[in-house]
Amino acid sequence: MKYMLIMRATDEAFACMGDIDFTVMLETVGRFNDELIRAGVLVAAEGLADAAEGVVVDYSAEPPVVTDGPYGETKELFGGFYILNVTSKEEAVEWARRSPLSGPGFKAEIRRVASIDEFPQDNEWIQKERAWREATGQL
Repeated sequence: MKYMLIMRATDEAFACMGDIDFTVMLETVGRFNDELIRAGVLVAAEGLADAAEGVVVDYSAEPPVVTDGPYGETKELFGGFYILNVTSKEEAVEWARRSPLSGPGFKAEIRRVASIDEFPQDNEWIQKERAWREATGQL
């Protein structure tokens, strides 16, 4: 089963990260990533650029409204993610507990990634996606 660990932090927690030497941060996160790799559970991991570089597309209106970052009243920002291939939600939780990105204001939301096998296999669009995944080595 695949699980996504969505790494979140408050504005204040992100600001505190600015006080940490970047080389130390890379070393700390790199050791954790290496542990995931050696355990054979890491599928993907990415950090995101600063929220000030992002945009939000709000579909509440027609046409959708696009707002440049940084965002006004954020409580938490989505800073990156891991996708792990583990045997259970409990194993995903155990890996999240070991994350070096921890402390006040940091959170990891854990969500199971739905498998293509869970969708109606007689659907034309699912069949096309399955063929694409097979052709690109994803299945």
